[in-house]
Amino acid sequence: MRVIVRSVSELCITAGALIVLFVVYVLFWTGVKADSVMDDQIDQLQREWSKGAVEHPAAGPGASVSPAEPEAYHYGKPFAIMYIPRLGFTWNKPVLEGTGTDVLKKGLAHYARTARLGQEGNFAVAGHRRTYGDPFKDFPELRRGDAVVLTNGTTWFTYRIDKGPYKTVPTDVEVIDPVPRKSGYTRPGRYLTLTTCDPEWGHSHRLIVWAHLDSTQPVEAGKPKALRR
Repeated sequence: MRVIVRSVSELCITAGALIVLFVVYVLFWTGVKADSVMDDQIDQLQREWSKGAVEHPAAGPGASVSPAEPEAYHYGKPFAIMYIPRLGFTWNKPVLEGTGTDVLKKGLAHYARTARLGQEGNFAVAGHRRTYGDPFKDFPELRRGDAVVLTNGTTWFTYRIDKGPYKTVPTDVEVIDPVPRKSGYTRPGRYLTLTTCDPEWGHSHRLIVWAHLDSTQPVEAGKPKALRR
């Protein structure tokens, strides 16, 4: 009997230690790795931009992009940097092409079949709420009128939030339509949709915010007003 009790106790201790290690991995180590990876993605973009390379060009006002261009060519590649002052003036994340789980571990993920940055339509981006750097941990703090600023190395794009955070279910794919019905928009425009999971440590629902393109300016003109302290 003593042997059985001792064995059970040792198994419980071992199981407890493994659970603690797993929690540390999920809460801490994935964040450390993700932050490092995201910093590398941003450094990579800035190096390319300094050489005049824009691999995933955004469509500026009036421009068009061929829908025949295969998304796979850009899959997993960073092409823009996002800034959201409401989440902190040091908050900046790379935006990569595609929404696979491997991409979401490296930064924010662009839904490949939605509009490109600055193009007419809905530029939709997803991000983790928790784990892998917690990029959208404070997503519920976003409010109407908040700025979401992106750059592709040549242009600054400033979007303004019009609605959200709006709670829905994962099957509600209409939230990334060119004109999302529940956003309040009634006509084509240049929109931005951000999506993340809810609750904070679950994925039974999604939180959504919608924004419209408020202004653009060349990078040479300096930072847009929304990023100036």
